[in-house]
Formats: sequence, C-alpha cells, structure tokens
Amino acid sequence: MTHMRMVVVTGLSGSGRSAALKAFEDMGYYCVDNLPLSLLKAFVDFSRSTEDAYLAAIGIDIREKDFPSRFPALFGELRAGGGSIEMLFLDASDQTLVRRFSETRRPHPLARGATPLIDGIRNERSELSEVKKLADRVIDTSDYTVHDLRQAIERKYAEGTAGRPMVITIVTFGYKFGVPFDLDLMFDLRFLPNPHFVPELRPHTGEDARVRAYIMEKPDSEEFLSRLLGFLTYLLPRYKSEGKSYLTIGFGCTGGRHRSVALSLLVAEQLRQQGYDVAVKHRDIGA
Repeated sequence: MTHMRMVVVTGLSGSGRSAALKAFEDMGYYCVDNLPLSLLKAFVDFSRSTEDAYLAAIGIDIREKDFPSRFPALFGELRAGGGSIEMLFLDASDQTLVRRFSETRRPHPLARGATPLIDGIRNERSELSEVKKLADRVIDTSDYTVHDLRQAIERKYAEGTAGRPMVITIVTFGYKFGVPFDLDLMFDLRFLPNPHFVPELRPHTGEDARVRAYIMEKPDSEEFLSRLLGFLTYLLPRYKSEGKSYLTIGFGCTGGRHRSVALSLLVAEQLRQQGYDVAVKHRDIGA
C-alpha cells in the first residue's frame, strides 16, 4: 500500500479554500469538499485502505455545525491513529476579505441578517483561533491571486504526485474554410512547400511520410520547425506557471490537408517527448 497523505483544508471564509482544493485535484489528490465531521473518520479509514485515495484533500469550514468546538479533538484523535494527516489553514486580512465578499456579493456565513460583514469576519476569526493553532501550515492569501495560491499549493504538496501536466490540443485547418475561433496560438504555414502542386502527392495528406519528407526537405522548413519548437519550449512552461492547464494551438495552411497536418504531427511528437499531454485534431483533412 502506498503511504497515505491527507490534507485537511480549512480557514477563513473567502481566503481561497475552493481554489486550493482545485489545485489539489489537479495534482491528483482525491478531493472532497464540505465533508460532514461525522464522516471524517470513515473517510480517513477509506483512504488508508485503498490506492484510489491515498492522496486526499478534504475541505471543511465554519459552515459545518459546531466545527470550531468539535474539530480540534477529532483531528487529534485521527492523527493519533497513524498515517500522514495534516492541516492547511488559509488566512487573509480583514480588509482583503471585506473586498472579496463585496466583489462577489456572496453572504458571509456569520454575517447574515443585520450582522455587518466586518463583524462576521472578526467573529469567524475568533472562533477559528484554536483550529488555526493546530495547523501544520498557514498560508496568508491577502496578496495572492488564484494563480499564486495554486503555485504555493504545488510547491508545498506536489511531492509524491505526478504533477499537473499541461494538456495541449493542436488543431489543423484550412484557411479557405475559416479560422477556428477557440485558438490560443495560431501559425500560418502557407509559406511552406505545397504538396498540392505535386501530382503524385496531392491525393495524400500530411499523415503520409512522403508528404512530410517533401515539406521538410527544404532548409527553410527545417529552420522554421527548429525555431517553432524553441519558441514553444520557452513559452509553454510560462503558460503553465500562470496556471494555464489547457492550451490550443492552431496550424493552418490553404486546404488543411498537407502542410498543417504534417507539421502538427512533428510538433506533437517533440512536445510529447518533453512530457506534455498532446492531442491532435485535423479539422479539414477530409475536405
């Protein structure tokens, strides 16, 4: 059995608990939000007995009945039972929390009715003071964006996970049929040698090795592919560091059957060797 690691994610309302759980989920953690305290021990036992949830993150907050009074003793009991069980407490300044709740217009769980928002925030901070003392790690998200929080979670909790690979979709298309609307990056390949004008190659597509060889035999084609791969090698990690999980790259030529298809397959092969998850879709290959 792989060693279990469980993280209880809690903290002040508005400090980023939901965003933190999404980061854990993207790293491969089995995530459960708003788990009732009465089910926490059962979930820990489940995690200890299965490979499916040996990495787990549980979100619990002040909305759970009697959470501040019941959780400390329960948390201590679970830790005494063995296994790696830890707590991440998310905090933020009163000013930041007021701004976040004002922007989202969501009600604070302790500021309903006539209770002012700032009083609800301060009451929650007071009620959770004993819970915070038990935390293995406290992250103050006052100056964090969602991307900053994701990066902080990955730095501290990615050990033992497969990480969060960026999923790349390469779409090939023909300009004469229109440009796809959902591209993040787009490259026009109409300057490359066109197999359409070679009678023996015209019936085939860029999936054919002969077509790819014809396109890539020109020095300009080789240089372009090298420069393109260098550009993507530089750019993709920076997209990932900003929290982008999905990227769509378009390769276009006149008809979408030869040059775009050939280059897409060559680029996809290289990116997969770098560890990226790459899917290739040929929109107009049959047109």
